[in-house]
Amino acid sequence: MAGNDLGSLLGGLLGGSSSGGRQGGGNILGSLLNALTGGQAGSGGNGSNPLGGLLDMLTRSGLTDQAQSWVGTGENQTVSGAQIAGALPDDTLQKVAADAGVSPQEAADEIARSLPQAVDKLTPNGSLPQGASLEEIIRRQQL
Repeated sequence: MAGNDLGSLLGGLLGGSSSGGRQGGGNILGSLLNALTGGQAGSGGNGSNPLGGLLDMLTRSGLTDQAQSWVGTGENQTVSGAQIAGALPDDTLQKVAADAGVSPQEAADEIARSLPQAVDKLTPNGSLPQGASLEEIIRRQQL
């Protein structure tokens, strides 16, 4: 499944996953990106990259400064699980939580912990990479 593949790639990018049988940040982020694109986050045929859409969603929810700090080359600003929960559609957060086997609040908290680091690593030059699938971008960053 593309979400699991994407989660594994994101987990590697973030330095592994958590223990205890629960999904780590990479798997939760993979599930989130997959949910936001209707299950197509991992398909790279047409250069699908849901990261830009996610950042736009956060910006529209009032998290502009935080999202820009993650993409930029300076210090990453933090975001809370409550802010993430408020920015995401309820059905999306419910799906991500169900996929991970955690509560929606736990999923939002994990996204809040993992997303800044993931975006920072995926945008090393201070801008969103263009013209490649998210999986290809992740593979390039893990050289």
